[in-house]
Amino acid sequence: MKFGYARVSTTEQNLDLQQDALSANECDRIFEEKVSSRKKDRPVWENLCALLREGDVVMVYKLDRIARSTRELLDIMDRFRDRGVAVRSLQEPWADTTTPSGKMIMTIMAGIAEFERDLIKQRTKDGREAAIRRGVHMGRPSKLTPNQIDLLQLAQSEGRSVKQLAADFGVSPDTVYRVLAKSS
Repeated sequence: MKFGYARVSTTEQNLDLQQDALSANECDRIFEEKVSSRKKDRPVWENLCALLREGDVVMVYKLDRIARSTRELLDIMDRFRDRGVAVRSLQEPWADTTTPSGKMIMTIMAGIAEFERDLIKQRTKDGREAAIRRGVHMGRPSKLTPNQIDLLQLAQSEGRSVKQLAADFGVSPDTVYRVLAKSS
Protein backbone atom coordinates (compact mmCIF):
# COMPACT_ATOMS: atom_id res chain seq x y z
CA MET A 1 0.00 0.00 0.00
CA LYS A 2 1.00 3.60 -0.52
CA PHE A 3 0.57 5.67 2.63
CA GLY A 4 0.84 9.44 2.57
CA TYR A 5 1.93 11.47 5.56
CA ALA A 6 1.26 15.20 5.77
CA ARG A 7 2.35 17.28 8.74
CA VAL A 8 2.43 20.95 9.67
CA SER A 9 3.89 22.38 12.87
CA THR A 10 1.03 24.56 14.07
CA THR A 11 -2.74 24.45 13.97
CA GLU A 12 -2.73 27.73 12.01
CA GLN A 13 -0.84 26.15 9.12
CA ASN A 14 -2.59 24.48 6.22
CA LEU A 15 -2.17 20.90 4.97
CA ASP A 16 -3.78 21.52 1.55
CA LEU A 17 -0.58 21.64 -0.53
CA GLN A 18 0.71 18.38 0.92
CA GLN A 19 -2.69 16.68 0.70
CA ASP A 20 -3.11 17.66 -2.95
CA ALA A 21 0.36 16.37 -3.88
CA LEU A 22 -0.16 13.08 -2.02
CA SER A 23 -3.63 12.58 -3.55
CA ALA A 24 -2.24 13.25 -7.04
CA ASN A 25 0.28 10.44 -6.43
CA GLU A 26 -2.51 7.99 -5.65
CA CYS A 27 -1.88 7.29 -1.99
CA ASP A 28 -4.21 4.62 -0.66
CA ARG A 29 -4.49 6.42 2.65
CA ILE A 30 -3.25 9.80 3.87
CA PHE A 31 -2.35 10.48 7.49
CA GLU A 32 -2.50 14.11 8.60
CA GLU A 33 -0.96 15.67 11.67
CA LYS A 34 -0.67 19.16 13.11
CA VAL A 35 2.21 18.94 15.57
CA SER A 36 5.78 20.23 15.74
CA SER A 37 8.45 17.72 14.76
CA ARG A 38 10.30 18.76 17.93
CA LYS A 39 7.71 16.93 19.99
CA LYS A 40 8.61 13.35 20.73
CA ASP A 41 4.96 12.37 20.81
CA ARG A 42 3.52 12.37 17.28
CA PRO A 43 0.56 10.00 17.63
CA VAL A 44 -0.52 10.02 13.98
CA TRP A 45 3.05 9.28 12.81
CA GLU A 46 3.32 6.49 15.38
CA ASN A 47 -0.01 5.02 14.22
CA LEU A 48 1.17 5.06 10.61
CA CYS A 49 4.46 3.38 11.52
CA ALA A 50 2.59 0.66 13.44
CA LEU A 51 0.48 -0.16 10.35
CA LEU A 52 3.36 -0.51 7.91
CA ARG A 53 4.08 -3.92 6.40
CA GLU A 54 6.68 -5.25 4.00
CA GLY A 55 6.18 -3.77 0.53
CA ASP A 56 4.46 -0.60 1.77
CA VAL A 57 5.59 2.85 0.66
CA VAL A 58 5.45 5.99 2.81
CA MET A 59 5.09 9.09 0.68
CA VAL A 60 5.77 12.58 1.99
CA TYR A 61 5.77 16.00 0.39
CA LYS A 62 9.26 16.69 1.78
CA LEU A 63 11.54 14.70 4.08
CA ASP A 64 11.40 17.37 6.79
CA ARG A 65 7.81 16.26 7.38
CA ILE A 66 9.04 13.01 8.99
CA ALA A 67 12.36 13.99 10.58
CA ARG A 68 13.94 17.10 12.04
CA SER A 69 17.57 16.02 11.52
CA THR A 70 19.63 13.93 9.15
CA ARG A 71 20.41 11.50 11.97
CA GLU A 72 16.71 11.03 12.76
CA LEU A 73 15.92 10.60 9.06
CA LEU A 74 18.60 7.95 8.64
CA ASP A 75 17.34 6.12 11.73
CA ILE A 76 13.81 6.10 10.27
CA MET A 77 15.12 4.93 6.90
CA ASP A 78 17.09 2.12 8.58
CA ARG A 79 14.04 0.93 10.53
CA PHE A 80 11.89 1.06 7.40
CA ARG A 81 14.50 -0.75 5.29
CA ASP A 82 14.71 -3.52 7.89
CA ARG A 83 10.93 -3.92 7.68
CA GLY A 84 10.86 -3.83 3.86
CA VAL A 85 9.16 -0.41 3.76
CA ALA A 86 10.16 2.22 1.20
CA VAL A 87 10.08 6.02 1.46
CA ARG A 88 9.41 8.46 -1.33
CA SER A 89 9.66 12.24 -1.11
CA LEU A 90 7.67 14.08 -3.76
CA GLN A 91 9.81 17.24 -3.69
CA GLU A 92 13.16 15.45 -3.42
CA PRO A 93 13.31 12.90 -6.23
CA TRP A 94 16.69 11.60 -5.04
CA ALA A 95 14.96 10.44 -1.83
CA ASP A 96 13.00 7.54 -3.27
CA THR A 97 13.99 4.17 -1.86
CA THR A 98 11.68 2.44 -4.31
CA THR A 99 14.41 2.97 -6.93
CA PRO A 100 17.98 1.64 -7.05
CA SER A 101 19.43 5.17 -7.32
CA GLY A 102 17.38 6.36 -4.34
CA LYS A 103 18.63 3.41 -2.28
CA MET A 104 22.19 4.24 -3.32
CA ILE A 105 21.83 7.91 -2.28
CA MET A 106 20.42 6.91 1.12
CA THR A 107 23.28 4.42 1.58
CA ILE A 108 25.80 7.17 0.81
CA MET A 109 24.07 9.53 3.25
CA ALA A 110 24.15 6.86 5.95
CA GLY A 111 27.86 6.28 5.31
CA ILE A 112 28.60 10.00 5.60
CA ALA A 113 26.61 10.23 8.84
CA GLU A 114 28.48 7.24 10.29
CA PHE A 115 31.81 8.78 9.24
CA GLU A 116 30.87 12.04 10.98
CA ARG A 117 29.84 10.17 14.16
CA ASP A 118 33.22 8.38 14.16
CA LEU A 119 35.07 11.69 13.73
CA ILE A 120 33.16 13.22 16.65
CA LYS A 121 33.93 10.20 18.84
CA GLN A 122 37.64 10.40 17.97
CA ARG A 123 37.81 14.18 18.63
CA THR A 124 36.04 13.69 21.97
CA LYS A 125 38.41 10.87 22.97
CA ASP A 126 41.47 12.93 21.96
CA GLY A 127 40.21 15.97 23.88
CA ARG A 128 39.48 13.90 26.99
CA GLU A 129 42.97 12.31 26.90
CA ALA A 130 44.63 15.73 26.49
CA ALA A 131 42.63 17.12 29.42
CA ILE A 132 43.62 14.17 31.63
CA ARG A 133 47.31 14.71 30.70
CA ARG A 134 46.91 18.35 31.82
CA GLY A 135 45.56 17.11 35.16
CA VAL A 136 41.91 17.93 34.60
CA HIS A 137 39.63 15.76 36.73
CA MET A 138 37.03 14.02 34.55
CA GLY A 139 33.62 13.07 35.83
CA ARG A 140 31.61 14.25 38.78
CA PRO A 141 33.35 16.16 41.54
CA SER A 142 34.15 14.22 44.69
CA LYS A 143 31.55 14.48 47.44
CA LEU A 144 34.31 14.56 50.04
CA THR A 145 37.50 16.61 50.27
CA PRO A 146 40.83 14.83 50.77
CA ASN A 147 40.76 15.95 54.42
CA GLN A 148 37.26 14.49 54.89
CA ILE A 149 38.40 11.22 53.31
CA ASP A 150 41.26 10.99 55.84
CA LEU A 151 38.82 11.65 58.69
CA LEU A 152 36.39 9.06 57.30
CA GLN A 153 39.14 6.43 57.15
CA LEU A 154 40.20 7.24 60.68
CA ALA A 155 36.61 7.02 61.97
CA GLN A 156 36.14 3.71 60.15
CA SER A 157 39.31 2.29 61.69
CA GLU A 158 37.84 3.15 65.11
CA GLY A 159 34.96 0.78 64.34
CA ARG A 160 32.19 3.16 63.26
CA SER A 161 29.63 1.61 60.93
CA VAL A 162 29.16 2.67 57.32
CA LYS A 163 25.69 3.90 58.20
CA GLN A 164 27.11 6.11 60.99
CA LEU A 165 29.87 7.42 58.72
CA ALA A 166 27.38 8.27 55.99
CA ALA A 167 25.22 10.22 58.45
CA ASP A 168 28.22 12.01 59.97
CA PHE A 169 29.62 13.11 56.60
CA GLY A 170 26.27 13.81 54.91
CA VAL A 171 26.74 11.30 52.10
CA SER A 172 25.11 8.04 51.11
CA PRO A 173 26.41 4.67 52.33
CA ASP A 174 27.33 3.90 48.69
CA THR A 175 29.65 6.93 48.70
CA VAL A 176 31.31 5.71 51.91
CA TYR A 177 31.83 2.23 50.41
CA ARG A 178 33.28 3.78 47.22
CA VAL A 179 35.71 6.04 49.15
CA LEU A 180 36.84 3.19 51.39
CA ALA A 181 37.32 0.85 48.43
CA LYS A 182 39.48 3.44 46.61
CA SER A 183 41.68 3.99 49.63
CA SER A 184 42.26 0.28 50.29
